[in-house]
Amino acid sequence: MEKGMTHQMETPTNVTIKGILGTLMASLDDENKKRVISLGMGDPTAHSCFTTSDIVRDSVVQTLESQKFNGYAPTVGLPPARKAISEYLSMNLPYKLSPDDVYITAGCTQAIEVAISILAKPNANILVPKPGFPIYELCAAFRNVEIRHYELLPNNGWEVDLDAVNALADENTVAIVVINPGNPCGNVYSYQHLKKVAETAKKHRILVIADEVYGHLAFGENPFVPMGVFGSMVPVLTLGSLSKRWLVPGWRLGWFVTTDPKGIFKNAKTVERLKKYFDICGGPATFIQAAVPRILENTKEVFFARTLGILKQTSDICFKKIKEIPCLTCPQKAQGAMSVMVKLDVSQLKDVSDDIDFCFKLAREESVILLPGLTVGLKNWVRITFAAEPSSLEEALDRVKLFYQKHSHQHKIQSDLL
Repeated sequence: MEKGMTHQMETPTNVTIKGILGTLMASLDDENKKRVISLGMGDPTAHSCFTTSDIVRDSVVQTLESQKFNGYAPTVGLPPARKAISEYLSMNLPYKLSPDDVYITAGCTQAIEVAISILAKPNANILVPKPGFPIYELCAAFRNVEIRHYELLPNNGWEVDLDAVNALADENTVAIVVINPGNPCGNVYSYQHLKKVAETAKKHRILVIADEVYGHLAFGENPFVPMGVFGSMVPVLTLGSLSKRWLVPGWRLGWFVTTDPKGIFKNAKTVERLKKYFDICGGPATFIQAAVPRILENTKEVFFARTLGILKQTSDICFKKIKEIPCLTCPQKAQGAMSVMVKLDVSQLKDVSDDIDFCFKLAREESVILLPGLTVGLKNWVRITFAAEPSSLEEALDRVKLFYQKHSHQHKIQSDLL
């Protein structure tokens, strides 16, 4: 099986995260009595320590029971929801967004699809981080948009390699994607670094697609700074959702926002194109949209603080446990989001060929699911999601350590001596 999967995963565009994780789950040994612990999917709701607040739940119950929101919503979204999102995002910007800047989407994935579709034109290319989120490649392939990968620098806080961006950008480049807080790396960019990215985008006369689905999930040295802060310097398309911060990924409530106070991107033709595009694609359920104003206005800070506290705790556990596994190296403890990238040294393992092979054998032998790095663009790395119960995370990484011990060259030498 490993050979077939390796062939299929030579390029990230051939696979989705859900697809490879489903294949890993299917490969589990039915005779293995260990409970399955998945650290592969970024769905915190799989663990009981991550539950949304009563305000969030009650807001949806209230709108559903009102019987007022069973019909169609406007294709661009309910006006009160658009207004609430514009006010929510404006709190962290030096200017005020208008409700007309906001388009409600079925999760951040649809916001990504909208962004790429709107920017698609003959010979267009978009600069995307490596490692990154493979949905960008998949969406671009459907729109005949070329993806050019720029490197993130693991030994420098996974910052954007601006030299690589300058080398890749040309007259056909239309945008650069910046994911902050970072998925899959767990980085949180400083104000100074984001400003340099904005200056680089301005130099090349391209806009920034700011993927902020993990917005505000920062618990390290750097606070979360929205890319829209630099909207007066360069047009920014801000993509976000309720999914991660409010712990409701299955609700599929996202947004596509033009943070462009100078109107460089938002000319009449573009706005009309956007509206027409939304006419052909459905958004989230109307009653969930109707709950957005109350959710954004009434969620208590204590709820957010609790989530950040757990994520900081599990990030610390993850970093500490990885240090105990010689074949894994974590260049930086996660500062935000819910996952971290870890380098895999296969030379220390006697019968593991690469990250795909590692993850499949780990799943079968230890019932632990990790995401192969190739899925997000880096061979011989793995992505570990630390949004898990602390005890489950510790147990899973202890099993990874046991897997290393069984497969290490040192173990073979000791067995031969016996």
